[in-house]
Amino acid sequence: MAEILKQAVPKAEVAASLDQVRETVAGVIADIRARGDEAVREYSEKFDKWSPGSFRLSTEEVEKIVASVPQQVIDDITFVQEQVRTFARHQLDSLGEFEIETLPGVKLGQKHIPVQAAGAYIPGGRYPLTASAHMTVVTAKVAGVPRVVACTPPIHGSIPAATVAAMHLAGADEIWLLGGVQAVAAMAVGTATMEPVNLIAGPGNAYVAEAKRQLFGEIGIDLFAGPTEILVLADDQADPFVCAVDLLSQAEHGPDSPAVLITTSREVAERTIAEVERLLPGMPTRDYAEPAWRNHGQVHVVASVDELYKLADAFAFEHVEVLTAEPRLALERMTQYGALFLGEGTCVSFGDKVIGTNHVLPTRGAARYTGGLWVGKYLKTVTYQEVTDTASQALLGRLCGRASRVELFEGHARSGDVRAARAAGDALPWHEA
Repeated sequence: MAEILKQAVPKAEVAASLDQVRETVAGVIADIRARGDEAVREYSEKFDKWSPGSFRLSTEEVEKIVASVPQQVIDDITFVQEQVRTFARHQLDSLGEFEIETLPGVKLGQKHIPVQAAGAYIPGGRYPLTASAHMTVVTAKVAGVPRVVACTPPIHGSIPAATVAAMHLAGADEIWLLGGVQAVAAMAVGTATMEPVNLIAGPGNAYVAEAKRQLFGEIGIDLFAGPTEILVLADDQADPFVCAVDLLSQAEHGPDSPAVLITTSREVAERTIAEVERLLPGMPTRDYAEPAWRNHGQVHVVASVDELYKLADAFAFEHVEVLTAEPRLALERMTQYGALFLGEGTCVSFGDKVIGTNHVLPTRGAARYTGGLWVGKYLKTVTYQEVTDTASQALLGRLCGRASRVELFEGHARSGDVRAARAAGDALPWHEA
């Protein structure tokens, strides 16, 4: 049994706040369905104080904005996007298309078709998450998506130039300065000025995540996402200062971002708590990090490395940072996580910003059944069949007839009967009757 040195607020409190989010989002989506662009503009004015002549940036506007970005920022964006592109290309190369012959003249095949239009949501507001443009747009383009619509909100009524540059350099076909539920709903249902997309990807606040959840089925989404999560796994060799810094690195995402430490050492646990309390007052993002740690931070002490990994899997967290003597052991022991960060030299922030793997990852326990955003999310894996050999047509036709009648599907059975009749002259008693 783990000893809990710090607990999070009860889950019931979190659930209550989500009920209000669901109600608000449902109303906005319904209004945008009914009134289209007019409603989109009203919500943009209300939530972002933003109502330009056109929410979509023209080619000339994009070029002007990109030209205003310092060259070092452009160089850094280009470098990081190449890391993301390289990893996505290797993912694509790992996906095979094939055609096999299972019986004489029976050909079965698989191919991958990119969705024809994808929406990329790049958060803004307090934090312009430039890196999310790399993760959503670059990956979609590597998959071969012909039309990528990228949306990001203005920041206090101004254009987030670096984010626009990232969207442009990533290959976005349309760039819209539009955020929140209104952006997600417009991309999903379409308006007079925006054609709808087939799939929406990208992180966002609770309202954006809820909008994606409510629209799922009408459009595809990358995954159900909630507040950013970090789980740090530490043994007695871990540095409490590093543990504390890395826990707070994710807590600053928002006041509801869980930051959890599991360790085999009570000393490391206590010293990490002390380091967090020492570092928090001086953090520029304290107003987010402090309530996140206070309300959603947890510290658990376990008796062994085996218990460490068992409890870690039970959390099924988005980011898992392994600060142990043998970090690669986590690859063998763990099965439920969004992404692993192995060893002190590898931090979650690398994954968020620069290393090349995708930072759009499962939260709220979704790692139990899915991984994060990857090139395959933009692809539809489809199959095809062809039967050209008459003996195989007869064999499958007779089998189809028998199998279908077991299930009382007479129409299916007759389709099989016809193939056997055409290929081998089998009788059609139901037709003769």
